[in-house]
Amino acid sequence: MFARIAIAALALTSLAAAPVGLPTAEANAGYTPPALASACQGKDGWADPAPPAHIYGNTWYVGTCGITALLVTTAQGHVLIDAGVPEAAPLVAANIEKLGFSLRDVRWIVGSHEHFDHAGGIPELKRRTGARLAGIAPWAKVIASGQPDKRDPQYALLIQHPIERTAIDRIIPSGGKLALGDVTLTATATPAHSPGSTSWTWQACEAAGCRTITYADSISTISTDGYLFSKHRDRVAAVRTGLDRVARLDCGILITPHPSASDLFERMTTGLKAQPSACAAYAKAAGVRFTTRLAAEQVTTAAEEAAKTAAKQ
Repeated sequence: MFARIAIAALALTSLAAAPVGLPTAEANAGYTPPALASACQGKDGWADPAPPAHIYGNTWYVGTCGITALLVTTAQGHVLIDAGVPEAAPLVAANIEKLGFSLRDVRWIVGSHEHFDHAGGIPELKRRTGARLAGIAPWAKVIASGQPDKRDPQYALLIQHPIERTAIDRIIPSGGKLALGDVTLTATATPAHSPGSTSWTWQACEAAGCRTITYADSISTISTDGYLFSKHRDRVAAVRTGLDRVARLDCGILITPHPSASDLFERMTTGLKAQPSACAAYAKAAGVRFTTRLAAEQVTTAAEEAAKTAAKQ
């Protein structure tokens, strides 16, 4: 079944939909970046409630203090990106409605990566909105099965937090597009953090001009205790590929799944600006941390081998 979906959906086209009602500016004038930053000051819990806020043009923050969820709006319906932990689903839904948007007008849900802190709320939000799910194959496989990818460095932890199985409607190849109304989102596989890591880019326009919104996925290379990247050459190669692709993204207004990873709230209070070099800097810093980790693993492995040799003598 999963394979048939993948073959049938190599390209995405616009989903025909009747025009939807969009709220007036007055309806959500109170949901500002400063209000979001103030509400989340000193808080970064995954389920800590946060008010929604306008980011730029068609893009809105509807997540929690610790986990990003974005609503991309059009007159033909909306796209929700990420959903947080299961406990955050009602908070995300409430934020969408606070802005004056109808949950039933959310046509698609997509995601950054397949871990429970970002995808755990997807099943409930799919039920509340009736939206369809789309994503790249490794992400979609985990969402559809409810089981983490055994290649994931965090597998031993993730298996303790399975995601509720949810049917996938479309498979998008890396570089593929999801079009809805006047917005086209491009998916780029960036498998540094997990096998299904995906970064998304789209255009947002307002009176000041059009900007690229760059939702770059997490690129930290963390793992459960005892996991050694140096013993998994395929994962090291995937990390390098992911970092390289993030560095080369069409970089505009950078947003990350954990807002703190890109100082999102602080930047929002002073006005988000396009920063073409931000994605390269984001990837470079993660690359330095990964190189440091690999070096530390080599030292640890050498010490263990020395100890084994000494014990045999």
